[in-house]
Amino acid sequence: MIRPTEEAIAAGRVRVRSTQQHACIGSVAGIYTASMPVLVVRDETHGNTAFCNLYEGESRHRLNYGSYDDEVVRGLRWLETTMGPVLAEALRRGGPIRLKPLMTRALRLGDELHSRNTAATLLLTRELTPTFLDLDRTEHSAAVRQVLAFLGRNEYAFLRVGMAAAKATADAAHGVPHSSVLTGMALNCREFAIRVSGLDDEWFRGVHPRLEGRFFDGFTAADTEWIGGESCVTETVGLGGFAQVCAPTLQAYQGGTADAMRANNEAMYAITVGEHPHFRLPPLDFRGSPIGIDVFAVLGSGVTPVIDGGLAGRDGGQIGAGVLRPDLDCFADAADAYLRRYADD
Repeated sequence: MIRPTEEAIAAGRVRVRSTQQHACIGSVAGIYTASMPVLVVRDETHGNTAFCNLYEGESRHRLNYGSYDDEVVRGLRWLETTMGPVLAEALRRGGPIRLKPLMTRALRLGDELHSRNTAATLLLTRELTPTFLDLDRTEHSAAVRQVLAFLGRNEYAFLRVGMAAAKATADAAHGVPHSSVLTGMALNCREFAIRVSGLDDEWFRGVHPRLEGRFFDGFTAADTEWIGGESCVTETVGLGGFAQVCAPTLQAYQGGTADAMRANNEAMYAITVGEHPHFRLPPLDFRGSPIGIDVFAVLGSGVTPVIDGGLAGRDGGQIGAGVLRPDLDCFADAADAYLRRYADD
């Protein structure tokens, strides 16, 4: 039986587009609809803007992990009617928040800003609190207290802010002629794909990444479902797996050892073109995080990006977390396309 929504999509009454076509970035299933409030991050240097929807909360069953029931709908409605409006009003009154200093500090406080956002969420809450206190004396009082409680118990609330910031950064670096640097990585239900700065908007597709992780109690690798995601844009700009050494407590969440995390992080310098001037890694003597994944460096070294992320279950919900490593196939295709494009230059 075809559901009404599927029928409407098939008939063209509902249009479906890629988030990447609209400067958006999606988490895992990555669904956006017209009723969802979004975070807006602007790159003031280059003038471009990126968007991400709001974190749904601590429940293992969330829309972005393929769950959809009454509880999920209630959560989405709360984001639409309470959290979104409160954040919007706070930012209108208090002005925009500068993210680079906040993210830089979070790296020094134990985050890698993909699978760990504890410090960044606290820093964001601190930035918003003075305006929240002003709003607490208005008609928004009850809603403000709900939002503060939500931020207090949801350590991943900042992730969506960081994803939008990473998307804005990556998009600003896109479209540079002759550049072989990645400006996007993403997964769907079938494939992994990369975008290269100097190769227009073509995505080069390959097989799903290899997985090493830790599963929640009661789950195994056999329960895993690939449902995609674009949060690996954080790795594209030198965060997540490229700053993994900053977050040793991730061992308890996604497995691995401190030595392995350091080795993973250091290996990323072999496939990148530079070191971030602001995102510095204290365990590596404040060396800048590796940034600018180069297609030819990946192929020459045989080393592929380290991507932190959550794991989705076949029946919906998050069932664990781990490290993803893509294969070389999409990088080889991108290199071939690059050589064809610039053969005469």
